[in-house]
Amino acid sequence: MNNSLTSATKNGQLVNKIVWIFFIVVNIIWLVIPFGMAVLWSLVDPNHPWSYPDLFPKVLSFNRWIDVWNKTALSTALMNSYTIAPVVAMLSFILAMPTAYALGRIPFQGKHIAELITLIPLVIPTMIIAIFFHSILKALHITNPFIGIVVGHTVLTLPYSIRILSAGFKSVPQDLIDASKNLGAGPIETFKTAYLPILKPSFLAALIFCLVISLEEFGISFVIGSPDLITVPTILYSFLGYAFIRPDAAVVSMILVIPNVILMIFIERLLKGNYLAQSTGKG
Repeated sequence: MNNSLTSATKNGQLVNKIVWIFFIVVNIIWLVIPFGMAVLWSLVDPNHPWSYPDLFPKVLSFNRWIDVWNKTALSTALMNSYTIAPVVAMLSFILAMPTAYALGRIPFQGKHIAELITLIPLVIPTMIIAIFFHSILKALHITNPFIGIVVGHTVLTLPYSIRILSAGFKSVPQDLIDASKNLGAGPIETFKTAYLPILKPSFLAALIFCLVISLEEFGISFVIGSPDLITVPTILYSFLGYAFIRPDAAVVSMILVIPNVILMIFIERLLKGNYLAQSTGKG
Protein backbone atom coordinates (compact mmCIF):
# COMPACT_ATOMS: atom_id res chain seq x y z
CA MET A 1 0.00 0.00 0.00
CA ASN A 2 2.79 2.41 0.96
CA ASN A 3 4.71 1.49 -2.18
CA SER A 4 1.71 2.33 -4.38
CA LEU A 5 1.22 5.68 -2.62
CA THR A 6 4.91 6.49 -2.98
CA SER A 7 4.81 5.55 -6.66
CA ALA A 8 1.70 7.69 -7.25
CA THR A 9 3.34 10.64 -5.47
CA LYS A 10 6.50 10.31 -7.57
CA ASN A 11 4.45 10.07 -10.78
CA GLY A 12 2.48 13.16 -9.74
CA GLN A 13 5.67 15.09 -9.07
CA LEU A 14 7.11 13.99 -12.42
CA VAL A 15 3.95 15.12 -14.23
CA ASN A 16 4.09 18.49 -12.44
CA LYS A 17 7.74 18.95 -13.43
CA ILE A 18 6.98 18.09 -17.08
CA VAL A 19 4.04 20.52 -17.10
CA TRP A 20 6.14 23.32 -15.60
CA ILE A 21 9.02 22.70 -18.03
CA PHE A 22 6.60 22.71 -20.95
CA PHE A 23 4.98 25.91 -19.65
CA ILE A 24 8.34 27.66 -19.26
CA VAL A 25 9.62 26.55 -22.70
CA VAL A 26 6.41 27.62 -24.45
CA ASN A 27 6.46 31.03 -22.76
CA ILE A 28 10.12 31.54 -23.61
CA ILE A 29 9.47 30.72 -27.28
CA TRP A 30 6.16 32.58 -27.49
CA LEU A 31 6.82 35.63 -25.29
CA VAL A 32 10.35 36.10 -24.02
CA ILE A 33 12.27 35.63 -27.29
CA PRO A 34 9.97 37.78 -29.52
CA PHE A 35 9.73 40.52 -26.88
CA GLY A 36 13.47 40.43 -26.26
CA MET A 37 14.20 40.66 -29.99
CA ALA A 38 11.81 43.60 -30.34
CA VAL A 39 13.54 45.40 -27.46
CA LEU A 40 16.98 44.80 -29.01
CA TRP A 41 15.85 45.94 -32.46
CA SER A 42 14.34 49.10 -31.01
CA LEU A 43 17.68 49.95 -29.37
CA VAL A 44 19.86 49.41 -32.45
CA ASP A 45 21.86 52.58 -33.04
CA PRO A 46 21.10 54.11 -36.49
CA ASN A 47 24.82 54.56 -37.16
CA HIS A 48 25.70 50.96 -36.29
CA PRO A 49 23.33 48.53 -38.10
CA TRP A 50 22.76 45.05 -36.70
CA SER A 51 23.38 42.39 -39.31
CA TYR A 52 24.78 38.89 -39.77
CA PRO A 53 27.07 37.47 -38.39
CA ASP A 54 26.72 39.67 -35.25
CA LEU A 55 24.80 37.81 -32.55
CA PHE A 56 23.88 41.05 -30.75
CA PRO A 57 23.88 44.73 -31.81
CA LYS A 58 27.28 46.39 -31.61
CA VAL A 59 25.90 49.61 -30.11
CA LEU A 60 22.69 50.15 -28.13
CA SER A 61 21.11 53.58 -27.79
CA PHE A 62 17.78 55.43 -27.72
CA ASN A 63 18.67 57.38 -30.88
CA ARG A 64 16.25 55.25 -32.89
CA TRP A 65 13.40 56.22 -30.55
CA ILE A 66 14.33 59.90 -30.94
CA ASP A 67 14.48 59.61 -34.75
CA VAL A 68 11.11 57.87 -34.98
CA TRP A 69 9.51 60.46 -32.71
CA ASN A 70 10.97 63.42 -34.62
CA LYS A 71 10.73 62.15 -38.20
CA THR A 72 7.39 60.32 -38.29
CA ALA A 73 3.77 61.02 -37.36
CA LEU A 74 4.04 58.85 -34.25
CA SER A 75 3.19 61.72 -31.89
CA THR A 76 -0.02 62.42 -33.84
CA ALA A 77 -0.90 58.72 -33.89
CA LEU A 78 -0.39 58.49 -30.11
CA MET A 79 -2.55 61.54 -29.55
CA ASN A 80 -5.32 60.06 -31.70
CA SER A 81 -5.14 56.63 -30.06
CA TYR A 82 -5.17 57.98 -26.52
CA THR A 83 -8.02 60.35 -27.35
CA ILE A 84 -10.20 57.70 -28.99
CA ALA A 85 -9.61 54.91 -26.44
CA PRO A 86 -10.93 56.70 -23.30
CA VAL A 87 -14.04 57.89 -25.19
CA VAL A 88 -14.65 54.33 -26.42
CA ALA A 89 -14.15 52.89 -22.92
CA MET A 90 -16.66 55.28 -21.35
CA LEU A 91 -19.25 54.81 -24.11
CA SER A 92 -18.94 51.04 -23.98
CA PHE A 93 -19.21 51.08 -20.18
CA ILE A 94 -22.35 53.25 -20.17
CA LEU A 95 -24.08 51.35 -22.98
CA ALA A 96 -23.25 47.96 -21.45
CA MET A 97 -24.63 48.71 -17.96
CA PRO A 98 -28.37 48.04 -18.61
CA THR A 99 -27.73 44.78 -20.49
CA ALA A 100 -25.13 43.67 -17.95
CA TYR A 101 -27.54 44.30 -15.08
CA ALA A 102 -30.30 42.35 -16.85
CA LEU A 103 -28.00 39.40 -17.56
CA GLY A 104 -26.50 39.48 -14.07
CA ARG A 105 -29.52 40.08 -11.84
CA ILE A 106 -32.80 39.53 -13.70
CA PRO A 107 -34.04 35.99 -14.51
CA PHE A 108 -35.91 35.84 -17.82
CA GLN A 109 -36.71 33.33 -20.54
CA GLY A 110 -34.05 33.10 -23.25
CA LYS A 111 -31.33 34.52 -21.02
CA HIS A 112 -28.66 32.08 -22.24
CA ILE A 113 -29.50 32.91 -25.86
CA ALA A 114 -29.18 36.62 -25.07
CA GLU A 115 -25.76 35.99 -23.52
CA LEU A 116 -24.65 34.14 -26.66
CA ILE A 117 -25.91 36.95 -28.89
CA THR A 118 -23.72 39.45 -27.03
CA LEU A 119 -20.68 37.35 -28.03
CA ILE A 120 -21.36 37.47 -31.80
CA PRO A 121 -18.92 40.36 -32.51
CA LEU A 122 -16.14 38.28 -30.94
CA VAL A 123 -16.38 35.49 -33.52
CA ILE A 124 -16.47 37.72 -36.62
CA PRO A 125 -13.09 38.88 -38.02
CA THR A 126 -12.64 42.57 -37.31
CA MET A 127 -11.69 43.35 -40.92
CA ILE A 128 -15.05 42.01 -42.13
CA ILE A 129 -16.84 44.08 -39.49
CA ALA A 130 -14.80 47.12 -40.54
CA ILE A 131 -15.71 46.79 -44.24
CA PHE A 132 -19.44 46.41 -43.63
CA PHE A 133 -19.41 49.05 -40.91
CA HIS A 134 -17.74 51.49 -43.30
CA SER A 135 -20.56 50.90 -45.80
CA ILE A 136 -23.14 51.63 -43.09
CA LEU A 137 -21.38 54.88 -42.18
CA LYS A 138 -21.35 55.95 -45.81
CA ALA A 139 -25.07 55.21 -46.13
CA LEU A 140 -25.72 57.33 -43.03
CA HIS A 141 -23.49 60.11 -44.44
CA ILE A 142 -21.15 59.97 -41.42
CA THR A 143 -17.83 61.08 -42.88
CA ASN A 144 -15.99 62.17 -39.74
CA PRO A 145 -13.31 59.48 -39.19
CA PHE A 146 -13.07 60.17 -35.45
CA ILE A 147 -16.78 59.54 -34.92
CA GLY A 148 -16.67 56.48 -37.19
CA ILE A 149 -13.74 54.91 -35.34
CA VAL A 150 -15.25 55.66 -31.92
CA VAL A 151 -18.57 54.06 -32.89
CA GLY A 152 -16.82 51.07 -34.49
CA HIS A 153 -14.54 50.47 -31.50
CA THR A 154 -17.51 50.80 -29.16
CA VAL A 155 -19.35 48.06 -31.04
CA LEU A 156 -16.30 45.79 -30.78
CA THR A 157 -15.76 46.40 -27.07
CA LEU A 158 -19.39 46.10 -25.97
CA PRO A 159 -19.29 42.27 -25.60
CA TYR A 160 -16.33 42.54 -23.22
CA SER A 161 -17.99 45.26 -21.15
CA ILE A 162 -21.24 43.30 -20.94
CA ARG A 163 -19.54 40.08 -19.89
CA ILE A 164 -17.28 41.70 -17.30
CA LEU A 165 -20.05 43.81 -15.79
CA SER A 166 -22.63 41.01 -15.82
CA ALA A 167 -20.14 38.79 -13.99
CA GLY A 168 -19.73 41.57 -11.45
CA PHE A 169 -23.49 41.97 -10.96
CA LYS A 170 -23.85 38.20 -10.48
CA SER A 171 -21.29 38.28 -7.68
CA VAL A 172 -23.30 40.72 -5.52
CA PRO A 173 -25.01 38.69 -2.73
CA GLN A 174 -28.79 39.04 -2.72
CA ASP A 175 -28.75 39.02 1.11
CA LEU A 176 -26.71 42.22 1.06
CA ILE A 177 -29.22 43.91 -1.24
CA ASP A 178 -32.19 42.74 0.84
CA ALA A 179 -30.53 43.94 4.05
CA SER A 180 -29.96 47.38 2.55
CA LYS A 181 -33.59 47.64 1.46
CA ASN A 182 -34.88 46.39 4.82
CA LEU A 183 -32.93 49.17 6.54
CA GLY A 184 -34.88 51.70 4.48
CA ALA A 185 -32.32 52.49 1.77
CA GLY A 186 -33.63 53.72 -1.57
CA PRO A 187 -32.38 52.56 -4.99
CA ILE A 188 -29.44 55.00 -5.07
CA GLU A 189 -28.39 54.28 -1.49
CA THR A 190 -28.72 50.52 -2.10
CA PHE A 191 -26.48 50.82 -5.13
CA LYS A 192 -23.87 52.75 -3.12
CA THR A 193 -23.85 50.43 -0.12
CA ALA A 194 -24.63 46.98 -1.60
CA TYR A 195 -23.52 47.05 -5.22
CA LEU A 196 -20.71 49.57 -5.59
CA PRO A 197 -18.12 48.15 -3.14
CA ILE A 198 -18.26 44.76 -4.90
CA LEU A 199 -18.60 46.16 -8.43
CA LYS A 200 -15.63 48.55 -8.30
CA PRO A 201 -13.10 45.96 -9.61
CA SER A 202 -15.47 45.00 -12.43
CA PHE A 203 -16.05 48.65 -13.35
CA LEU A 204 -12.32 49.35 -13.52
CA ALA A 205 -11.60 46.12 -15.39
CA ALA A 206 -14.28 46.84 -18.00
CA LEU A 207 -12.93 50.35 -18.59
CA ILE A 208 -9.30 49.23 -18.84
CA PHE A 209 -10.12 46.20 -21.00
CA CYS A 210 -12.02 48.38 -23.48
CA LEU A 211 -9.18 50.90 -23.39
CA VAL A 212 -6.64 48.22 -24.31
CA ILE A 213 -8.82 46.77 -27.09
CA SER A 214 -9.34 50.20 -28.63
CA LEU A 215 -5.63 51.00 -28.48
CA GLU A 216 -4.77 47.75 -30.26
CA GLU A 217 -7.61 47.71 -32.80
CA PHE A 218 -6.32 47.92 -36.39
CA GLY A 219 -9.09 46.86 -38.79
CA ILE A 220 -11.68 49.56 -38.10
CA SER A 221 -9.02 52.23 -37.51
CA PHE A 222 -7.43 51.45 -40.88
CA VAL A 223 -10.58 51.06 -43.00
CA ILE A 224 -12.43 54.06 -41.56
CA GLY A 225 -9.61 56.37 -40.49
CA SER A 226 -6.84 56.07 -43.08
CA PRO A 227 -5.34 58.24 -44.38
CA ASP A 228 -7.03 61.16 -42.59
CA LEU A 229 -6.77 59.84 -39.03
CA ILE A 230 -3.91 57.56 -38.06
CA THR A 231 -3.53 55.56 -34.86
CA VAL A 232 -0.57 53.64 -33.43
CA PRO A 233 -1.62 50.29 -35.01
CA THR A 234 -2.11 51.90 -38.43
CA ILE A 235 1.26 53.67 -38.34
CA LEU A 236 2.85 50.37 -37.30
CA TYR A 237 1.23 48.74 -40.33
CA SER A 238 2.73 51.44 -42.55
CA PHE A 239 6.17 50.70 -41.09
CA LEU A 240 5.69 47.02 -41.97
CA GLY A 241 4.84 47.83 -45.57
CA TYR A 242 6.99 48.55 -48.62
CA ALA A 243 9.51 50.76 -46.79
CA PHE A 244 10.06 48.18 -44.06
CA ILE A 245 12.63 49.24 -41.45
CA ARG A 246 12.73 46.68 -38.67
CA PRO A 247 14.14 48.95 -35.90
CA ASP A 248 11.47 51.61 -36.55
CA ALA A 249 8.74 48.97 -36.46
CA ALA A 250 10.22 47.62 -33.22
CA VAL A 251 10.07 51.07 -31.61
CA VAL A 252 6.39 51.50 -32.48
CA SER A 253 5.69 47.93 -31.31
CA MET A 254 7.21 48.71 -27.92
CA ILE A 255 5.18 51.92 -27.64
CA LEU A 256 2.03 49.95 -28.45
CA VAL A 257 2.73 46.87 -26.34
CA ILE A 258 4.32 48.12 -23.10
CA PRO A 259 1.42 50.34 -21.88
CA ASN A 260 -1.08 47.60 -22.77
CA VAL A 261 0.90 44.96 -20.87
CA ILE A 262 0.95 47.23 -17.81
CA LEU A 263 -2.80 47.79 -18.08
CA MET A 264 -3.48 44.05 -18.45
CA ILE A 265 -1.35 43.30 -15.38
CA PHE A 266 -3.43 45.88 -13.52
CA ILE A 267 -6.62 44.13 -14.64
CA GLU A 268 -5.25 40.78 -13.47
CA ARG A 269 -4.55 42.24 -10.05
CA LEU A 270 -8.04 43.71 -9.90
CA LEU A 271 -9.70 40.45 -10.82
CA LYS A 272 -7.96 37.79 -8.79
CA GLY A 273 -11.21 35.84 -8.64
CA ASN A 274 -13.17 34.39 -11.52
CA TYR A 275 -14.58 37.62 -13.03
CA LEU A 276 -12.23 37.65 -16.02
CA ALA A 277 -12.89 34.01 -16.90
CA GLN A 278 -16.65 34.63 -16.82
CA SER A 279 -16.36 37.86 -18.78
CA THR A 280 -14.58 36.26 -21.71
CA GLY A 281 -16.99 33.34 -21.81
CA LYS A 282 -14.35 30.83 -20.71
CA GLY A 283 -15.51 30.34 -17.15
